[in-house]
Amino acid sequence: MDKVETTTKPLIERSSCIKGENPTFFADLKALIKVGIVNSNLITAFAGFWLAIHFTGTSFTANWGLFLLTMAGSALVIAGGCIMNNWYDADIDPVMSRTKTRPSVTGSIPRNRILMMGVFSSVLGHVLLLFTTLEAAIIAFLGWFTYVVLYTVWSKRRYTLNTAIGSFSGAVPPLIGWAAVDPGLHSVAFVLFLIMFIWQTPHFLALAMKKTKEYKAAGVPMLPVVHGFEMTKRQIAVYIACLFPLPFYMWELGPVFIVIATLLNIGWLIMSISGFFVKNDLKWANMIFVYSLNYLTILFLMMVVVTFEFPLS
Repeated sequence: MDKVETTTKPLIERSSCIKGENPTFFADLKALIKVGIVNSNLITAFAGFWLAIHFTGTSFTANWGLFLLTMAGSALVIAGGCIMNNWYDADIDPVMSRTKTRPSVTGSIPRNRILMMGVFSSVLGHVLLLFTTLEAAIIAFLGWFTYVVLYTVWSKRRYTLNTAIGSFSGAVPPLIGWAAVDPGLHSVAFVLFLIMFIWQTPHFLALAMKKTKEYKAAGVPMLPVVHGFEMTKRQIAVYIACLFPLPFYMWELGPVFIVIATLLNIGWLIMSISGFFVKNDLKWANMIFVYSLNYLTILFLMMVVVTFEFPLS
């Protein structure tokens, strides 16, 4: 599939002239770096860091400086990738309601400055991570490269597999956090990666269902745009089912975590199966999307909490 060409210059011009629009630079910056994505990824990076501390038997307080470097470096790399994504997608973002007010569209921040910000943030983030471990910096680069080049530039406008490709980049923050403490990693670190990799597909497919008309107008071949809602529902259910065995590979975190994680998976799977019987697909997709956000928050919070109850000997 060739890269979709869109004629959006008039839309860009109109969006920058909306009556009463006067966003602050801080609001523009939050939109540019996709602060929600940065925050959610930092939660998983923190979990990776914390569990590495737990499994290696080291002290968190003794690694406070390492923690700050890891979080700051990760945040800057993720933000840099998001800024680059906004810079590249400035031609299609105007046709989508959730992206049309980004500064890369409205022109409140010049595009060349956005590019410079993206490059600077990305480079600085990798430099900070080099002060942790080389492995953490390499993993961060692989995630950044996948998101910016393989997802944003290459696959997003060409293939329905763009979601799976982008999921790789969203799954590396726990590995970054872990590698900053333990470069050799651990089997649990790779389970964290798999949880994040699998979780992202039902999360983003639900969002794609909600925004199908906009993705279609933008020429982005998301699964519900190309193959419809029924195929998308099946994919969501299959991916959620694939999450079931993963908590059992984290048995060292204790039975409380396994039970809570399994209950979360059961609830999500039941909700996904109900999608084959609902009449309002968009309402169902929103339920799946909201559940996915709560799922991620609760699951990774529990990973940290249970380490206090089940310390390793």
